[in-house]
Order: sequence, then structure tokens, then C-alpha cells
Amino acid sequence: MFAIFNILTVFGQLVQQTMPHFVIQRDLYEVRERPSKVYSWKVFMLSQILVELPYCVLLAALMFVCWYYPVGLQRNAVQADQVTERGALMFLYLLLFLLFTSTFTDFIIAGFETAEAGGNIANLLFSLCLIFCGVLANPDSMPRFWIFMYYLSPFTYLVSGMLSTAVANTDVVCADNEILHFAPFNNMSCIEYLGPFMKEAGGYLIDENSTTECQFCAVSDTNTFLKAAKVDYADRWRNFGIVWAYIVFNVVGALAMYWIVRVPKKGGLFGKKKQE
Repeated sequence: MFAIFNILTVFGQLVQQTMPHFVIQRDLYEVRERPSKVYSWKVFMLSQILVELPYCVLLAALMFVCWYYPVGLQRNAVQADQVTERGALMFLYLLLFLLFTSTFTDFIIAGFETAEAGGNIANLLFSLCLIFCGVLANPDSMPRFWIFMYYLSPFTYLVSGMLSTAVANTDVVCADNEILHFAPFNNMSCIEYLGPFMKEAGGYLIDENSTTECQFCAVSDTNTFLKAAKVDYADRWRNFGIVWAYIVFNVVGALAMYWIVRVPKKGGLFGKKKQE
């Protein structure tokens, strides 16, 4: 979970590297191409968005190789025989993250004069999305007023999809220092004593028939952990589609923001003024 959380923190660095280039290209367009009517503002904005796509694919491939395998997430898919499927889906999620970052950057900077001002707002919004995505605080522990941020944050669906793809459908084996040791009540066997609890909360026993000492691991499979984090592997493609919706919104928002703030309009924003 925290490996996924940490990789999302590159968002701020990517924003700060992209915005100054956008401002330079926009200034050139507004003093050169726009007065000469070589091409429209829509072509300029779409070209600024599309030019980032090859770099997003290249960076996603680099992030996937340098992050997915060193962390060892591919091993979690071996038991379910889903190594190829889940590896490919994780790459697509990394690509989605970069596409979201790129389009979100264009959306924000389209309405600001300087990269510094746009970067401050983008990093503020990024911090809110990251804080309320369900990693630092489970939605059940959030103040009720702020629960809307959990559902509004695009990182909620990104982290959910990446986390379920990374760890779902495999058994958990506790290390020796993670196993709980205690005596069963009234000479009961461990399975008699803990059976009802395990049906509700999960976990497994080293020796179910022991009547002297129970050795208990609190988690038996990774889906138990995912359930506690409000994540379901069955939602992986739904979350994938939701993140795409945020990307489309960013593109439409960037075009709308540029038109509202930067495109000259006859008679102002709300139409022609009445002639005196």
C-alpha cells in the first residue's frame, strides 16, 4: 500500500517540470501564431496535451520496471496464475496516473499567468487528493464532513485499482514474530475456541487441534487485508474506467479554462456591449 502511495508523490515534480514549458509555448502562441491566425487556440491546447502522450508511455514503462518488480508485486499473482494479466493491468494503471498528471497540469495552468501560481494550486489540490485517498486514513475513520473528499479524489480509485491488482488472491504466511501465542479456554481445542472468530475475521491456526497453546496468524489471505482497506479486486476495471473519466474531464476543463481566461472575446465574456 505504501509503495503505491509513495510512487504517487512524483506528481508534484512532474507538475513543476511541465508548467514552465507550457507557459513558454503559450506566450509564443499568443504573440506570434494567434495574431497571424496560423492556427486556433483549440489546436494549440490539444497539441500541448497530445505531445505529452509518448513521454507518458515511456515513463510508465520505466516506472513499471523499476518499481513493480523490485517491490516483488508480481509474486502475489503466481498463486492465482494471473502474472501476465495483472502485470499488464498495473502498467496501464501507471500510464493512467501519468496521463492524469499531465492533463491535470494543463487544466490548472491554462487559467494562470505564471507557472509558480499554477504549481501552488496544483500541489494544494494534489495534497488533498492524496490525504483523502484512503491510505493515510480509512474512510471509516474520517470525519463525516470530509467523507466527500474520499469519493471525490481520483486517487481513491487509482489506489484501489492498483492495490487490488498488486496483492489480491494469494495466501498470507505470517513470520514467527507475527504469530500470536495464547492458551485456549477451558481445555478447548484451538479450532473450537477460535473457530467462530475466524469465520468472521479470518486468520489461520498453526495447529488446530492443540489444547495447550494456540498459534494464530491474524490474516490468512490478502483479500482479508483488502476488505479492511475497502478495496475489492472485482472493482479493478470499474476503477480503471473512473480514472479515465477524470482524464477526459481534465482535457475538457483545460479547453474551457483557456477559453474563459485567455481567449479574446468581442464585447467581453458575456457578449457584445451595447453601443452608446
